[in-house]
Amino acid sequence: MKTARAAWRRLEPVHAMIYFVPEGRRRYADLGLSGPAGYFASRSAAFGSAPAELVVSAFYNFHPGLVRGALDGVWDTTTPRQVLDARYAAADEALRRAGVHELPHLDEVVALARRAAEAASEHPQGRPLFAAHAALPWPEEPLLQLWHAQTLLREFRGDGHVASLLSEGVGGLEALLLHAATGEMSVSTLKATRAWPEEEWTGTRERLRERGLLDGDGLSPEGERLRAYIEDRTDRLALPAYAALGDAGCERLAELARPYGRTVVDAGLLKFR
Repeated sequence: MKTARAAWRRLEPVHAMIYFVPEGRRRYADLGLSGPAGYFASRSAAFGSAPAELVVSAFYNFHPGLVRGALDGVWDTTTPRQVLDARYAAADEALRRAGVHELPHLDEVVALARRAAEAASEHPQGRPLFAAHAALPWPEEPLLQLWHAQTLLREFRGDGHVASLLSEGVGGLEALLLHAATGEMSVSTLKATRAWPEEEWTGTRERLRERGLLDGDGLSPEGERLRAYIEDRTDRLALPAYAALGDAGCERLAELARPYGRTVVDAGLLKFR
């Protein structure tokens, strides 16, 4: 399980950069989508012209009002196909700017990641965001095949994470507060990007303290136990994808993926505006 997690984590920047790069913002703006509209429309376009409530459900930890406002009228002015085309073009442009297409063993990394993604596609039940992306056609160009594969693996894991949170009675805002309590991401960033009102943030913090999950603003021992359990459960739910590679394949992908993730980070593709 550790090698599968390492393979996912080391390659994850290849997917995640799409939420930060100017190439994405520029191409979405060309379609009339600015700010949050670009993010929500591009990540949900695989659903088709879905209602905002579906996106609220699948994305889990964003304030519903933010989602509804961002998607209001979006599909009256553009189409999901146009948005998807813009997203893939932006991914290709940004990864090439970083030089990912010139890294060694690209064909092997693509083959391993794609095999895992295709194995995940045999298990779409209960994973709506993953299933929508898995229904999209595979790109022909190797660099975009890599990005598509890692996108599938990320959404496969993400849907499993949501299931783990739900099973433990941890809602979207509660998940944000528990994440912030680890110190891995600042409260200010989470507040700015998820748009929960201060009174809801404060009220949820108090409820988590009452549940014994927070000690002040940090995790209590019980909170640490719960987060560790949820992360472990998320890892286990992601295993059907990586089981297709076996331990040796996961180790190989984790080894080869290291310079890919590092190249994306070093190129500044993950910088938050």
